[in-house]
Amino acid sequence: MISSIKPVSSSLTAIAAVRRTVSPKLRFSPLPIIRNFENSPLRVSSPHNLSTFSLVAEKQRRDGFRVGAYEADRSQPIEIGVEVPDEQSGQKVKIGIYFATWWALNVVFNIYNKKVLNAFPYPWLTSTLSLACGSLMMLVSWVTRVAEAPKTDLDFWKTLFPVAVAHTIGHVAATVSMSKVAVSFTHIIKSGEPAFSVLVSRLFLGETFPLPVYLSLLPIIGGCALAAVTELNFNMIGFMGAMISNLAFVFRNIFSKKGMKGNSVSGMNYYACLSMMSLLLVTPFAIAVEGPQMWAAGWQNAVSEIGPNFVWWVVAQSVFYHLYNQVSYMSLDQITPLTFSVGNTMKRISVIVASIIIFHTPIRPVNGLGAAIAILGTFIYSQVKQNKGLKLIVQCCTAFHI
Repeated sequence: MISSIKPVSSSLTAIAAVRRTVSPKLRFSPLPIIRNFENSPLRVSSPHNLSTFSLVAEKQRRDGFRVGAYEADRSQPIEIGVEVPDEQSGQKVKIGIYFATWWALNVVFNIYNKKVLNAFPYPWLTSTLSLACGSLMMLVSWVTRVAEAPKTDLDFWKTLFPVAVAHTIGHVAATVSMSKVAVSFTHIIKSGEPAFSVLVSRLFLGETFPLPVYLSLLPIIGGCALAAVTELNFNMIGFMGAMISNLAFVFRNIFSKKGMKGNSVSGMNYYACLSMMSLLLVTPFAIAVEGPQMWAAGWQNAVSEIGPNFVWWVVAQSVFYHLYNQVSYMSLDQITPLTFSVGNTMKRISVIVASIIIFHTPIRPVNGLGAAIAILGTFIYSQVKQNKGLKLIVQCCTAFHI
């Protein structure tokens, strides 16, 4: 057996002869190479090398994958017309769905909320019902295991308490504002929230900001002031409610950043816990400020004027309030703060436009100009806050040929 494989050169000659007899099609087809190699007839160049070739062929059958790999390396590149989905493009689609859902739910909430407040001017009870509905929805989802219940401890609820206080004040103040003025006016004033954010961060946290950040506040403040002065149905309580809401939500965001560090609770469950604690905080104040007697009389009057649709309005505004906030917190897990800020600015535009169309809100051109300036300032602020201010200024100068 050993003597039969002694001539190494003869073995190489046999293998070379085999390669010369294999069809070119076999050499350039990497997928069926092994099957074709095993089924193709083989011719040996010399009878002297028959025993040698038998051993080599048997070895090649055992190492069939090695032969296939060699032939595949020798083959031409194969182009397959199948497009592999881009993971980044899929993430963009997901974020787009989040934004579209967030804006749509927010528009619907503001419409039904204003309808309820026009017929039932009790913002404390309206705010309480919104929080109660969201808390009930999440409790049911946890019990039925539709959503996984969060794992919390006492420290979690301690850090959540200041967030809930600020959230409760901001929510009630915004509802009071919308009960006194148009929805569009409330959101124009609320677009000035970045100014409060910079002010609070500077005074209470000692943070400093570059000059472009401070300059970006000028159109925000100027636009809000112009919109307020030219508002046809201006109301001081409504104006102050929107301002207090801005301040409260700034503190809520600051406390949330501190409370969510190292926290494993998802955005959806975090907001659910926040709603529950806010409900416990607002209920006694709602009873003290308005009370069951006023609610009963106002409810009866609203049902007599609107009919059964009023009940649907109350349910709708409560459900959509929770849903739009839940989606916004869920989107925070997927996007950067800058993207969220830009999305929030676009959300205000959609709410303002929709409310003007649906409620036929009278608006002067100067008032509209003030709103546009304030919203544009908010967008510029979100850009310069992320050190993109210089690039944005250059682009604006190029666009206007400055």
